Amino acid sequence: MLGLDEIQWGLLLLVVVAGFAAGWIDAIVGGGGLIQLPVLLLIPGLSPVQALATNKLGSIFGTTTSAITYYRRVKPDLRTAIPAAVFAFLGSFGGAVVASSIPAEYFRPIIVVALIGVFVFTVAKPSLGEIERERKGHRRHLITAILIGLLIGAYDGVMGPGTGSFLVIALVGLLGFTFLQGSAIAKIINVFTNLGALAFFIPLGAVRWELAIALGIANCLGGYLGARMAIAKGSGFVRALFLIVVCVLIVILGWTVVSDWMSAN
Repeated sequence: MLGLDEIQWGLLLLVVVAGFAAGWIDAIVGGGGLIQLPVLLLIPGLSPVQALATNKLGSIFGTTTSAITYYRRVKPDLRTAIPAAVFAFLGSFGGAVVASSIPAEYFRPIIVVALIGVFVFTVAKPSLGEIERERKGHRRHLITAILIGLLIGAYDGVMGPGTGSFLVIALVGLLGFTFLQGSAIAKIINVFTNLGALAFFIPLGAVRWELAIALGIANCLGGYLGARMAIAKGSGFVRALFLIVVCVLIVILGWTVVSDWMSAN
């Protein structure tokens, strides 16, 4: 196993920069894994499972920092966040078990189609997430929140990129929160999806701790600044950046699907 002193300084700097950028984007709309995970896969000798596990540990520093920042300034609805987060933990643990045995390329085409649907839905509803909608029954609201946590948590355990974006659009589109409130609640849930995956990966010995700590420090700074910017700019800014991140996710994951299909034929 390579130590930090054996990794090229240029590559280590790239990991730290990617960690900061990922923390910043994740804090606002999610999608930071799109930056962080591919950079980790450049590290010589790091397997895909090790990259995924190290990414989770590094990310949890940033998501925790941004969740605390949002909590202090936005006061997210904990009656929604906590039940969703508990089931997100369970879903993510199950997803991590699946990730250790099933190649990610099996899931990518489904994710690309889902992202296109999210983009079209958001563009078609310009007023979506501007004001908070009235709740339609506490029980229905709670069940929907639990299902969001469980399903998106499972996805995060399997793959990860775009988890925050899926959480935000589900909280805005299905539960009626504003984009700012949705981002705040998504960060709390995201902490638990990372914890769920790590509950499987750490005993497996898949985490590269020296890389994860360097990544985590950069993630913390990016997460704090991203959350502060989202709070200062409001839901309109969050929505605009959300659409940009979803577009980038569609292009990159779509290209990966096409490349996988071409190499298989």
